[in-house]
Amino acid sequence: MPNRRAFLFGLTAATAAAALLSGIGAARAADPVRVALIMTGPITDGGWAQLAYEGLQALKAKGFVTAYAENVAQANLVQVVEGYADDGYDLIIGHGYEFGSAFLEIAPEYPDQKFFASTFKPEGEAPENLGFIDLAYYDASYGAGALAALISEKGKAVGFVGGGDNPTQQRMMACFVAGAQLTREGVKGLGVITGDYDNAGRGSEAASAMIANGADVIWHGANVTGLGAIQGAVAGGAKALGCYSDQTSVAPGTVGASFVMNLGWMVEQVGDSVAAGAFKGGEEWRPKVTEMWSLKAGEHGDHDSALISEEAWSAFQKIWSGLGSGEIEVSKLAP
Repeated sequence: MPNRRAFLFGLTAATAAAALLSGIGAARAADPVRVALIMTGPITDGGWAQLAYEGLQALKAKGFVTAYAENVAQANLVQVVEGYADDGYDLIIGHGYEFGSAFLEIAPEYPDQKFFASTFKPEGEAPENLGFIDLAYYDASYGAGALAALISEKGKAVGFVGGGDNPTQQRMMACFVAGAQLTREGVKGLGVITGDYDNAGRGSEAASAMIANGADVIWHGANVTGLGAIQGAVAGGAKALGCYSDQTSVAPGTVGASFVMNLGWMVEQVGDSVAAGAFKGGEEWRPKVTEMWSLKAGEHGDHDSALISEEAWSAFQKIWSGLGSGEIEVSKLAP
């Protein structure tokens, strides 16, 4: 018969060990999710990077542990991503198309962590710990073209100023042109891809050139270059529409409304999904354009009625609703 004292001691030790392990498990379960956001631009760009950073700050306010890197050069991208992965971050968000192919290579090496690239999913399969997103650029661009045509005073032409010369910007331009020309007969859609996201001078020159060719409404998709496009619209006496962030204050009395990308919401949604154990990897998230984008005009609300008539706004709202519901299929109108 075993020694009773030894038996009790063993039981007590086992119980204590179990309690300790249980406590450790509970502590681990309560550990905050760690999120790192990596951007190729500055968090002061007034749009693309800044809005995502604001979403990261919202996660931090909820109790997430956060970190970020801005102005990351393409040559250093993989090194920076792997640095956060090696540090054990639960979720690493690569903000931009540059991260798509890079994450396909990196994510399989860190199967216990999640990766998210704010760009389209490349063709082929993706690992289960890697997610992508269709940011509804093309529906938004079609909507911007439609609104531009509706608020054109001359009814001759409206223009788009693009940034980097890549497939996304090229297709945004094509969808803007389609939205304008299919919405109002006689209105021509013009476009210039400047090849640069961060050159205000190029943006202003592109806008001026299109204004000289009859455009009286300018929209852009080009960050700092886009701010230059708005200034070009001011100089040329044209109206403008903002993009990515609410840019009403850039040129009050010129910007009738801004197509604001809800990038902060995107970052929050992805972070919350990881915290809830509901992250969907291996696929492309496709939010509706009416979820991913919103219309804002500073103190005026969603539009400046001094620049956009109620008749034009009402007509645009029907188009916007149709884009959100899928009734208007941009892929069929601007293939």
